[in-house]
Amino acid sequence: MASSKAEKTIITMTKYVPEGPAAADPERMMTGASGRGAMLPAHCVVQGEIEPRTGADGKHYGIRFEIRFPDNWQQRLMFQGGGGSDGFLANALGTVPTLGSSALPALARGYAVVSMDGGHPEKDISFGNDQQARLEFAYAAIGKVTMRAKQFVTQYYASAPAHSYFMGCSNGGREAMIAAQRYPLEFDGVVAGNAGFRLSRAAVAEAWDTQAFMKIAPKDAKGRPILSEAFSEADLKIVGNGVRDACDGLDGIKDGLINDYGACRFKPAALQCASGKQADCLSKAQVNALDAIFGGPKNSKGEALYSSWPYDTGIASTGWRVWKLGFSKDAGRPDALNATLGSDSLTGYFMTPPAPGFDTLTFDFDRDMSRVQQTGALNDATSTFMNTFSTRGSKLIAFHGMSDPVFSAHDIMTWFDSLTRDTNGGDVTARAKWARLFMVPGMTHCGGGPALDDFDPLGAIEQWVETGKEPSLLAATGEAFPGKNQPLCSYPAIARYQTGDPNHISSYRCVAPPR
Repeated sequence: MASSKAEKTIITMTKYVPEGPAAADPERMMTGASGRGAMLPAHCVVQGEIEPRTGADGKHYGIRFEIRFPDNWQQRLMFQGGGGSDGFLANALGTVPTLGSSALPALARGYAVVSMDGGHPEKDISFGNDQQARLEFAYAAIGKVTMRAKQFVTQYYASAPAHSYFMGCSNGGREAMIAAQRYPLEFDGVVAGNAGFRLSRAAVAEAWDTQAFMKIAPKDAKGRPILSEAFSEADLKIVGNGVRDACDGLDGIKDGLINDYGACRFKPAALQCASGKQADCLSKAQVNALDAIFGGPKNSKGEALYSSWPYDTGIASTGWRVWKLGFSKDAGRPDALNATLGSDSLTGYFMTPPAPGFDTLTFDFDRDMSRVQQTGALNDATSTFMNTFSTRGSKLIAFHGMSDPVFSAHDIMTWFDSLTRDTNGGDVTARAKWARLFMVPGMTHCGGGPALDDFDPLGAIEQWVETGKEPSLLAATGEAFPGKNQPLCSYPAIARYQTGDPNHISSYRCVAPPR
């Protein structure tokens, strides 16, 4: 492999790895993947770079990739999605992309696996200064890596892969959707988790949320708002408990999981203090902030700029706070991901041209929206006409946490309904033959939260593609609910308790939600 040739591609490293347990991937928090400790087969690792060049900004660019070739190859190829703003090369293991998953990685199942860095060498957003790097990150690198990976797999095994898959979460989920929408002939099965598919608009929503929280946050001695203290841990627990009390029993059982999420009509005004702020209720300002945030960003005409959000129990979890509020008590150094990663992405990539130094606390939701349109057109995986992908027999599984704090669960459901309309003329039965969506109550971003976040979409997509077994449900467990096993149902069906042991999957049925 060290002497392998491919157009505009160099091989930078090859090594052979004996059978043994997987080490912890240092990038697992970026890709939403676990897989640590799984026994991996003996395999060859190849790293390389596609189209190395000097960018318009004088920096080095190229698409770095890693392919792992197992000795026990089962004639399958997995493209492993990235995360965040990419800029790193994760171990190409094909781990199932939820932090709570105990499912075997694709490599351990005999897949050849490829990962990439998205076409730039650093995790920050500075690549936004180069036109071609923007294109690579948005979509182009996916096609280039796919072509090389299939070429190298065919060369290594003297046989082309019988089946090709793509799987990722977060930005990796967006990449998975890009793969299905813009490369519809390349993949037989795609798994998209908590996909940031409308990432340009989600970045605007991050600015909206931070502005709303900053307006009500307590101030330090210099008069600067402390973002993390807009809601204390106790305040978020009040909200989480209020949502649970209002909606948990709608699915037939009070067990901490809101399966009938569509019937939940919680309003934060129910938690407002009668007068002033008390320990067991919210201030009027806090209620107003929640209304604004969960209603989604709007311009001065009241027109939606992104999506609304569902109320769910995960609002009281660490995974929600880390995005929306953070933990820093230093007003000058907020550490919420919305205010750091989100702000950098908005100003350095989504705004065209890049606007380094732009203060997203001053983002104008009338005037500045035009500045995200160009990149959004390249980057966002919003296509809903997918008849080439579907008629060739390819399958799509999407999953999404109801408590995802960065990409709205309402947004993916709206997209899925539009997919049904535009590709299958509104015929749900026809759409279900090739695309399924699974909503995960309580789950935050790519795992975590009070949720059953341990499930195996890879096994489900493999069986669907290769044996025709349609995934009407995914069996799910999770550390947040020890001993509990419940179905995640194919949208729009929900898991409803029937009778028997509430911890046993057979006690639930996937039913159409009563509306």
